Amino acid sequence: MHPAIKSFLGLCLICSTASAVEPAATPATTPPSAPSTQAANQPVPTAATTASTTTKPLTAEQLAKNKQQQDAKIKALVQDQASRLKQLEHANLEALAQNQELQLKNDSLSVQVQVLQSERSAQMFLYGAVTLAGGVLLGFFISSYIHTKRRRQW
Repeated sequence: MHPAIKSFLGLCLICSTASAVEPAATPATTPPSAPSTQAANQPVPTAATTASTTTKPLTAEQLAKNKQQQDAKIKALVQDQASRLKQLEHANLEALAQNQELQLKNDSLSVQVQVLQSERSAQMFLYGAVTLAGGVLLGFFISSYIHTKRRRQW
């Protein structure tokens, strides 16, 4: 996870330096053409150089402001990503805890099912044994009754 954040920050820094260089390149190309036209129209070249030097500090200030704004945006993005990462980690931990809880419940329920099945089979065994014993006793009583009845007839 950390290499992905590092690569994202590196990409943001590359994009910020590329965009910071592009605005500087565009005004830098336009002022030299403007003083050359002013120098051709005006006989005094010192006025043109003072005009171009006054625009350069403004662009440098603008570049510095842009750089600060971009740095602030990057810091905000980093903080936002960090807060999202913390939220995801927290949600992941909660999900893992809930998963473990559910697995424990599942295990206990499967044990309960096995116990109930074994109790049911034991109960059926007892029913079979009672039925068999009842049948044997009933058979014994019926046979003894028939045997005693034959003796009475003689």
